[in-house]
Amino acid sequence: MTNILLLSDTHGYMDANILKYVQQADEVWHAGDIGDLKVTDAIKKLKPLRAVYGNIDGTEIRSEFPENNRFICEDVEVWITHIGGYPGAYNIRVREEIRINPPKLFICGHSHILKVMPDKKLNLLHMNPGAVGKHGFHKVRTMLRFTIDGSKIDNLEVIEFEKRH
Repeated sequence: MTNILLLSDTHGYMDANILKYVQQADEVWHAGDIGDLKVTDAIKKLKPLRAVYGNIDGTEIRSEFPENNRFICEDVEVWITHIGGYPGAYNIRVREEIRINPPKLFICGHSHILKVMPDKKLNLLHMNPGAVGKHGFHKVRTMLRFTIDGSKIDNLEVIEFEKRH
């Protein structure tokens, strides 16, 4: 069983509260808009990291992380990309690939809106952890954690931080 912490849209922000959850995970996945390599460096000091760059990320971050990250975790094929849309409204950049070759778990960020929903047509689960950084219109900073056990995605938990004013 693998304990995953999923976050996105840090926009250069990292704090001890986030790192507390990083320490509890087996792996950390970041769905883009990292904002500063200090964010990913802090995570990598503690746990293995899989990440993608987002639309705000400059050349330094883009040279370290890909736009798309497809991999297998246990028996689950995962695809992480920053701008991907969601079931029924996939971004044109990924729409055809996701239809032809859907992963079991499709993860994106960008919207700052936490969303977990199945795509029954493509038999996949979509996750967007919302935004954990302090930049953007979101009122509550959020992350997700869950487990992957063989082919099972389970124990999904929303982590909420204080409301922003």
